[in-house]
Amino acid sequence: MDRPAAGASYQRFPRVRIRELKHDLAKFELRDTDASMANALRRIMIAEVPTVAIDLVEIEVNSSVLNDEFIAHRLGLIPLTSAAAMGMRFSRDCDACDGDGSCEYCSVEFHLSARAHDSDQTLDVTSNDLRSTDPKVCPVDQARVYQQALTGTDPDDTNAAAEQRQVISCREGILIVKLRRGQELKLRAIARKGIGKDHAKWSPAATVTFMYEPDIHISDKIQESLTLEEKRSWVESSPTKVFDIDPHTHKFHSALMTLYGQLTIGSVVPIVEAAIIFALVVVDAEAYTYDDEVIKKAEAMGKAGLVEINAKEDSFIFTVETTGAITAYELIMNAITVLRQKLDAVRLQDDDGDLGELGAHLGGS
Repeated sequence: MDRPAAGASYQRFPRVRIRELKHDLAKFELRDTDASMANALRRIMIAEVPTVAIDLVEIEVNSSVLNDEFIAHRLGLIPLTSAAAMGMRFSRDCDACDGDGSCEYCSVEFHLSARAHDSDQTLDVTSNDLRSTDPKVCPVDQARVYQQALTGTDPDDTNAAAEQRQVISCREGILIVKLRRGQELKLRAIARKGIGKDHAKWSPAATVTFMYEPDIHISDKIQESLTLEEKRSWVESSPTKVFDIDPHTHKFHSALMTLYGQLTIGSVVPIVEAAIIFALVVVDAEAYTYDDEVIKKAEAMGKAGLVEINAKEDSFIFTVETTGAITAYELIMNAITVLRQKLDAVRLQDDDGDLGELGAHLGGS
């Protein structure tokens, strides 16, 4: 195996192209890198981008049907707005409160007090009943209401109907417990900064996936030997809509059938179909799931090599969806920041000589 010359550099410059960017959803392409970098970015987005979540619950009164631990667990899973999480301290590293996590630098305090008085109706206690000491950190259902209260505008909504639906959703909130007449719930909660590696409640990601971009080539020579019915059968063998017959030839075929409709159909159809090449085309390469069904179908038809499908090893398509704690854009940028910090830490170790022996081994010395 040839080894790189001393001082050789493998530095690459990955490129990103945004396909879709919404408040809680992003789709983008990551190119000119390898799977290790793509997977590192995915794992960091899931488990190492910090957010704020309720971590300590002190219950003063609880006469509901749910026990204290159940309610505390539900509170911890309520997503909180965490745009400021990167600037907060971890409670274990905070020197302003001796690590107990009860100061403005590392925590946010919440209060909840609810009692059912109506004998005929159940009282729903939701995330909207939580009162935060910091308006920047609140349940995501309240975030839009706080935005309107602070600025008087809602930049995300340009449609009045959408705004009305969102306000209704905010009023509903996330259900915590239901109270009947005479039942009461009163508690104090502390939210702290954390990462998904410690507990899933701190993970800002609902879904983070990536796939290799497929490179699909259909053999023109082999497909010319297929009949129209064979082509249709082959297209339908794919579980997802990846391939189709060229729509232009379909339209041309239909036009000719209309033109020769007055003639003897039995003699015209074979001639027309023989004159037209019903080309197989790729309509959505990214819908391919690497299931090999079309390859197996081509082999069963005796047409092995009809299609060649390869994964581009330096091109990935990401789909990112957040819980609402932070926006999709913030999740991606914060993940890149964390990844850079990790790489800087490795460089510092190398500069200190900790990786010198490993580098010598890899260099063949």
